Amino acid sequence: MPNVAYCGVYDANGREKLANGLNRRIVGYFTSWRVGTNGQPAYLVNNIPWTNLTHVNYAFATVGSDAKLQIGSGANNPDTGMTWPNNPAAAMDPALPYKGHFNLLAQYKKKHPGVKIMLSVGGWAGSGGFYTATTNADGSINTNGINTLADSMVAFLRQYTFFDGMDIDYEHPTTNNEAGNPLDFPLSKPRLAGLMKSYNVLLKTVREKLDTAAVADNKYYMLTIAGSASGWVLRGEENLSGLKYLDYASLMSYDLHGGWNQYVGPNAPLFDDGNDGELKAGNAYQYGGIGYLNVDWAYRYYRGALQAGRINIGVPFYTRGWKNVTGGTNGLWGTSPTVSDTVVCAGVRTCGMGATGIDNVWYDLDANGNPTPGGGNPLWHALNLQNAIVPSYLDAYGVTEKTLSGTYTAHYSSTMAAPWLWNATRKVFLSTETAQSIAAKTQYVVNNDIGGIMIWELAGDYGWDAAKGEYGIGYTLTTNMANAFRTAGAYGALRAETAMPETSAKVSIALGGWKLGDSNYPINPVMTVTNNTSVTIPGGSVVEFDYPVSAPATMSDQSGYGLSVIKAGYTGPNNIGGFKANFNRARFTIPAWQSLAPGASVSLTLNYTLPISGPSAYTITVNGVKYALSEEYPELPVVLK
Repeated sequence: MPNVAYCGVYDANGREKLANGLNRRIVGYFTSWRVGTNGQPAYLVNNIPWTNLTHVNYAFATVGSDAKLQIGSGANNPDTGMTWPNNPAAAMDPALPYKGHFNLLAQYKKKHPGVKIMLSVGGWAGSGGFYTATTNADGSINTNGINTLADSMVAFLRQYTFFDGMDIDYEHPTTNNEAGNPLDFPLSKPRLAGLMKSYNVLLKTVREKLDTAAVADNKYYMLTIAGSASGWVLRGEENLSGLKYLDYASLMSYDLHGGWNQYVGPNAPLFDDGNDGELKAGNAYQYGGIGYLNVDWAYRYYRGALQAGRINIGVPFYTRGWKNVTGGTNGLWGTSPTVSDTVVCAGVRTCGMGATGIDNVWYDLDANGNPTPGGGNPLWHALNLQNAIVPSYLDAYGVTEKTLSGTYTAHYSSTMAAPWLWNATRKVFLSTETAQSIAAKTQYVVNNDIGGIMIWELAGDYGWDAAKGEYGIGYTLTTNMANAFRTAGAYGALRAETAMPETSAKVSIALGGWKLGDSNYPINPVMTVTNNTSVTIPGGSVVEFDYPVSAPATMSDQSGYGLSVIKAGYTGPNNIGGFKANFNRARFTIPAWQSLAPGASVSLTLNYTLPISGPSAYTITVNGVKYALSEEYPELPVVLK
């Protein structure tokens, strides 16, 4: 849209202007609920490491039954009502018409104007409203609901002007059955067929309404997502065609293994090691030998549609863990017993045996009010366990164990860049992050020209409390990231690695006809080429495109068009230690007898085995001249029109 105030956020080369001397993003999620109740340590706005971040994502707003954005209400809600009178650093500004975290955010935005503050909407426990707001019960698009939600987002940004945009954390708009929060299944299951169509319309509508508001307000409003990194979830998210509407995507490249099943492995491995127990159990290595439960695979998936600089990898400042683990090497790739309990397993049929008690201080409550097993701990608690420190905060977290049994021994896989603690006495495995693993991921971001890192969540970072003789909330890992990113080069701003033509044609190519995710093997969307020019495109014209190495270089078609891979970015036999390239390039020829008159289309059915975003870098060769597509490269001169 013309007249959008991009220059307030982007430089002349199309890169985002980043605060605090950082050349890559550090996006930190700040959660509204760590307010210091029950004696637990508070993590308030004044605790945010403002000088080492580029973005703060405030978690969470939700979507109400009226399809409007919803934040807390009442005097005790942390968003706009709560106060902390005993904390001088969290004093309210009485000139503002609201209190709570928003009052503090407004104050700190004045002190750190370059740090962008985003409102994150949804989250694991707060995504249910998205289903009904975007998708009708019969699976059709809820256009009125989408417009209502988007309008309420604009109204919110105009009311709370210290926010810079919206972060959509919808978990998950996939067509896979029983993905996302089991409590949302009654809403998601009837709507499966329409969820991705509605999601793409939601992103397009929010982008358009934010841009319209930006012109009126002379202030650019950002739109980002927290995107799934699970190959299974992404299989039901088609090719994520809505990514083009975003400023960037932050990948939830964690929770790749956890107590929801019995397969014991790292929470957020950077790379595959060829031994993933869950993938082996599902015979998933048959697809080109690719291990897909790791950060590197997730990044390559999104790279199919986005520049490297529009992607942030996610890192967890928390643990995942199991108990009663058998097999594996120091627990790694072992298994836990399975549990069949609709309460403990939160509505799914079976789950693994998650760690509990002293190994599980950051937990949600189940339907009976008991801690949900899962081994969820801030990284500072993991360090106390590792160093045999009985910490002072156990009572505040409801932990009745006051003694440590066994030894929590630290281990590290250099192949996966994945650390963990193993207690052989308790048979407990806790997947962690450490300075070593974060350094590996930070270097990976730098080496691959990636936009940056997203942190879930800031309160899990650690520091040493000498007065208490224990680890607690701190800034160690965030500081390490910032130090590395201040000396890094600029992030990658180019989408294509293939040399593109200097002119374009008014030809569009789209993927559609998707099966529901659980039925989407092999993956067989229909690719449709449409001639939007005023001339006939002859049969024999050649189409080429890039697709990411998240799928093996074996793409073909079922329509007799001879689609084949002409350049393989991945040749196997496996991706142990990471992929070495981003793209495969494919080609097909429109049959000689199939000329395309103006407005006509031709379709072919693709065949591939692991999900991709994109494709991208399309070209079409007509009468010996190669063109880019004008819809993908609108800045190029349109010659074939």
